[in-house]
Amino acid sequence: MNDELDRSTLKPQPQIVAILGSGVWGTALGTLAARNRHEVRFHSRRSEGSWEDALASANLAVSAVSMSGVRPTIEQLQRLVLPPDLIIVSATKGLDALSLQTPSRIWQAAFPQHPIVVLSGPNLSKEIDRGLPAATAVASEDLEAAKRVQTIFASESFRVYVNADPIGTELGGTLKNIMAIAAGVCDGLNLGTNAKAALLTRALPEIIRVSAHFGATPSTFYGLSGIGDLLATCNSPLSRNYQVGYQLAQGKTLAEILECLEGTAEGINTTEVLVRLAKAEKIEVPIAEQVRRLLEGEITPQQAVHSLMERELKAE
Repeated sequence: MNDELDRSTLKPQPQIVAILGSGVWGTALGTLAARNRHEVRFHSRRSEGSWEDALASANLAVSAVSMSGVRPTIEQLQRLVLPPDLIIVSATKGLDALSLQTPSRIWQAAFPQHPIVVLSGPNLSKEIDRGLPAATAVASEDLEAAKRVQTIFASESFRVYVNADPIGTELGGTLKNIMAIAAGVCDGLNLGTNAKAALLTRALPEIIRVSAHFGATPSTFYGLSGIGDLLATCNSPLSRNYQVGYQLAQGKTLAEILECLEGTAEGINTTEVLVRLAKAEKIEVPIAEQVRRLLEGEITPQQAVHSLMERELKAE
């Protein structure tokens, strides 16, 4: 269910927004909230202030940490007495290596008394920082909480849409990072538009197959957090995951790439976790499997492409 913001009838009061994580994504989200005249407090492991100060009287806590930072952040918040009406927004795209769960489900298990909202979409941080137009989705089983988040971030240059499928919205943003690595390989090898179109066309059903296991709604993947995010991330050099694939195809090692990469390419960890999950649940993930083999140095970029092209003939 989509619910576009009607800004002519909503005049939200200034809110206190705590951004947990001060990387490029957290900074971009904080900038969006600040432009709407909300009070924004940034906090990370390197911050001098306390967690208590950052979250005191906060209306919204936005988790914009990397996947590896989700559990440590939760452990810090569990030591606090959180504001009773606090909404927790998960803006992390990844899969937990221990539980094989998404960030929002880990947050919900830790804080069952607080509404959890997922924020995900085709949102390249550097474009948002430049004020270029973009759109995203906020999703929750608590639609009123999602609508409150919508009003905090929405503006004329940043459209925010609501839906009731948090797991689908989250997995669309998570699994496309694997496909972005594959797309970067495709472009890095100069395979052409036809090959890339075929790759992305097959990527979407693979994402949907996995997400159905978690109970996602298939139609979600034809929206912003599905095909929208897939197209943006698989076609932009601003995507860190795309850059990983592109530079691997150019002959660099993964270690060399990561040494110079700005921020975290979550698709690397996500690929390993997804393939483990898929094997356990017998889910077919041919693209993710070849990306895993490439990342682990088992095959070359050329061999990864060849393996995908030589798969058995079957109906579309």
